[in-house]
Amino acid sequence: MRNPARATIRTAVVGFGISGKVFHAPLIAADPSYSLDVIVTANPERAAEAAGIYPDARIVPTPEALFELAPDLDLVVLGTPPITHFDLAATAIAHGLHVVVDKPFVATSAHGDELIERASDGGVRLTVFQNRRWDGDYLTLQKVIREGGLGEIRSFESRFEWWRPEGFGNWRDSASLAEGGGILHDLGAHLIDQAVQLFGRVEDCYGETANHGQHPAGADTEAFVSLFHTSGVRTRLWMNGVAAQVGPRFHVLGSKAGYTKWGLDSQEAALAAGLSPSDPAYGVDPVSSWGVLGTDGDQEPVPAETGAYPRFYAELAAAIRGDGPLPVDPAESLETLKVIERIHAFA
Repeated sequence: MRNPARATIRTAVVGFGISGKVFHAPLIAADPSYSLDVIVTANPERAAEAAGIYPDARIVPTPEALFELAPDLDLVVLGTPPITHFDLAATAIAHGLHVVVDKPFVATSAHGDELIERASDGGVRLTVFQNRRWDGDYLTLQKVIREGGLGEIRSFESRFEWWRPEGFGNWRDSASLAEGGGILHDLGAHLIDQAVQLFGRVEDCYGETANHGQHPAGADTEAFVSLFHTSGVRTRLWMNGVAAQVGPRFHVLGSKAGYTKWGLDSQEAALAAGLSPSDPAYGVDPVSSWGVLGTDGDQEPVPAETGAYPRFYAELAAAIRGDGPLPVDPAESLETLKVIERIHAFA
């Protein structure tokens, strides 16, 4: 096991598509606890772009070339399709490297169980990039619930929807369910995780999925999930990549009041536009996008918490150095994956 103590955590990012380019590389580069040493991509255009943005990083075309450099690294971040996660993470663990895996963790829960065991046996840190725990709107909702303004929660609705009939233009457009494809795997991994963090483990679940013809492998392009939590709260979650009109991001009803928020967290768009996570404007939502708390005819806007994706890597650095827990326990992501598998089995 590598233990950099207080030294810089030498990091490799595998993949330079949306995940590696938009999320991981900018967050790592902005955190002084890390150095971005290696980027893996076989795409010549992406390789040239990566070299231009991160001139101090070594660009290599394959994971095999990456693992030849393992003695000079501490952490591997997997921003690749789910079907690749098990083999790449297992190889990284075998080399004594800490690992960040993109959600939905792995393609099957059996693989997730095995990776967790291998990481424990190997004495390395394994975590899952459930970055939506640090969405500004979600942090705001947590605060609203914690402060008691809603009273007893009776109903929770959460949506992640957009209008993208042309597809994503990447692996998501062709990956089968067995490969971790479909919108329930992709967005459900976020929405289910958020609901569980708010209301506890899932006691029972129900779901509906549909493919409206856009996905050649038959994976779902739309999904609805209903969860009953051990706390007694019922949550209803919608995921849709072909929604011509979107619903509210959150709609929560309690015994005292309700809370409704429209629009998605701004951090992904900001990172994609090149805004540094260290910029004071990063993660700040305008007043016009704030959610409202109250009852019909008596509602007040709730100041939005600042989005905080950088906290994932800050907490990971502390965990690697032995100063705190992992930002995401992989066992929690595994439980979310098992819920997704239960829904797919009956949908």
